[in-house]
Amino acid sequence: MRDISRRGLLGAGLGAAAAIGVAGCGSNGSDRSGHTDPAKGGGPGTGTAGPTPSKTTGRPIGDGSTADTGKQPHQPPKPVPLEPGQTPPQFVIFSWDGAGEVGNGLFPRFLELARNHGAGMTFFLSGNYLLPESKKSLYRPPNNPVGASDIGYLTDDHIKDTLRCIRQAWLDGHEIGTHFNGHFCGGSGSVANWTSADWRSEIEQAVKFVTEWRTHSGWHDIEPLPFDYRKELVGARTPCLLGQENLLPTAKQLGWRYDASSSGGRQTWPDKKLGIWDLPLQAVPFPGHSFEVLSMDYNILANQSKNSTNGMPSRYPGWKKQATDAYLAGFNRAYESNRAPFFIGNHFEQWNGGIYMDAVEEALKGMAGKKDVRLVSFRQFCDWLDVQDPQVLAKLRTLEVGQAPAGGWNAFFKAA
Repeated sequence: MRDISRRGLLGAGLGAAAAIGVAGCGSNGSDRSGHTDPAKGGGPGTGTAGPTPSKTTGRPIGDGSTADTGKQPHQPPKPVPLEPGQTPPQFVIFSWDGAGEVGNGLFPRFLELARNHGAGMTFFLSGNYLLPESKKSLYRPPNNPVGASDIGYLTDDHIKDTLRCIRQAWLDGHEIGTHFNGHFCGGSGSVANWTSADWRSEIEQAVKFVTEWRTHSGWHDIEPLPFDYRKELVGARTPCLLGQENLLPTAKQLGWRYDASSSGGRQTWPDKKLGIWDLPLQAVPFPGHSFEVLSMDYNILANQSKNSTNGMPSRYPGWKKQATDAYLAGFNRAYESNRAPFFIGNHFEQWNGGIYMDAVEEALKGMAGKKDVRLVSFRQFCDWLDVQDPQVLAKLRTLEVGQAPAGGWNAFFKAA
């Protein structure tokens, strides 16, 4: 496997994306009643469809940037333990780093895709994407200059678009995690060198930017985010997959449930680190090569166009097929063997002509609807893990990559 997760991701933010469309996301809430609700028998996933309210009702929190609107809509049924001999579900988690809408229409595109296929997803929001650039001096990144950010800041219009999309995502049933703020991957200020106290500061600032966007912007004509972010936030992915070791003690203190920052994970059942579920990006087959590639769009790009986001257009069709086939190969390897959960990471970017966005859409369509497949968020997956018998999970962890249970699942669980 060629692991490029620790290099090349510096430019994996959204600030430089080209504006090629107008953000949708159901401005101030839109009618989704024309779609099937899988929670009522319409699909394999979580019920992330159906009508959403046009206005936020609930208890305002703080300055009114957020509001407690009660239980999140469109969640899957309460998970139950596996029964003896039962085949485990095939979980697939699609996640998005940064989660900003910059006018390219990608955020609403994938909300619509998820809605049509009953998929739950996780959106790792960069907190400074809700902070106007005029107020960037409020950001004090650890070991970096005041206001610095390697992914820049969004325009005011794009912040408003992002607010609408994050709001709609939560109302559709998706999870809102964090990608922290400034995305520092190189030099002495890299997150790789941060202490646990540095991570605490970064997290507190990320939460502040999300929960006080109204104070920072002065905008009062936009609906609040319909959730209490301090309760919503239970997991993260670090910039460039760096710094997990010192993040975890702080995450444990904050009561987080998982971290998705490891790289090079194998397609096996997960375990915990410091009492927190460790849910890494995974190595998957890379068609045409003897090595494997991490299950993230940029890592595939780096092995195709050598970190260039504008490679040779003549190669786009082949690269798109290769990316699609890599995702599907990883999925099929797990689905047909140990049923290990499959984690895919993405960015809302038009790299190499947008082929990776097309690839992940085609891959999701190729997975959705299959027997036992559940397209869920990281938090929803943790809900399932937490109700399982620890001995059952330990038994599942004995299955290697691509290893099917000998004699079938019933025999596997009966074996000593």
